[in-house]
Amino acid sequence: MLSHPLLPKLRQLRLSGMVHTLDLRASQASEQGLSPVEFLALLLDDELDRRHQTRMSRRLAQSSCDPEKSLALFDFAAAPGVNRTAIQELATCAFIARHENVLLCGPTGVGKSHLANAIAYEALKRDLRVLMRNTQRLLYDLHISRANGGYSRFLARVLSVDLLVLDDFGLQPINAQGAQDLYDIINERYERGSILLTSNRAFDEWGEPFANDLLASAALDRLTHHAHIQLVRGKSYRQRHRLQEVPAADPA
Repeated sequence: MLSHPLLPKLRQLRLSGMVHTLDLRASQASEQGLSPVEFLALLLDDELDRRHQTRMSRRLAQSSCDPEKSLALFDFAAAPGVNRTAIQELATCAFIARHENVLLCGPTGVGKSHLANAIAYEALKRDLRVLMRNTQRLLYDLHISRANGGYSRFLARVLSVDLLVLDDFGLQPINAQGAQDLYDIINERYERGSILLTSNRAFDEWGEPFANDLLASAALDRLTHHAHIQLVRGKSYRQRHRLQEVPAADPA
């Protein structure tokens, strides 16, 4: 089969998915008596699968999502305060098509970032464009891009993805330029692209990291207008695991 007459033509057309499975499919067609159309359909499926996997790998790398933090690996039993039905509905990513937002709020360590990553990963599997960043890191990257001439290109990417995930909003104070940048992003994506934001801040505390009550109020108004708000309650995963690792004291 290594000299199959289709091979050079498939390589010329850059149909590597077909190239890799041609021998297998040709044998299968011969053994099972497949028609030419059935044989071609199998090869086309192989090519489409290869292209989907290539696209998925590229978008996963660009998104900064962690495939290990999937919904299947989230411990719902350890987080009884999480509305499992609501999270599974969000994982269908229907909210992205409607340009709606998701706000995951709650104390530190209860799984907000894991859930945000899991929903973002589901979006990637549906061939959607995703960017996930720690909020402070995103604002820092924007600041650096101004200095190296890449600001317009980077901002365009932030504004054009189907889902923008801003993790750990409010964990650190934001300077004046960062607050303006964050508001501009929220404003530009309003009713145009979905934002998934995690925060351990109550809404009435948002003015503190913004250091600007007016910007904070305007940002919150836009974020919550078309939003699914989930309060994630429970004990910290990290503290729970730390306590499990502490050896029991020897009896006196």
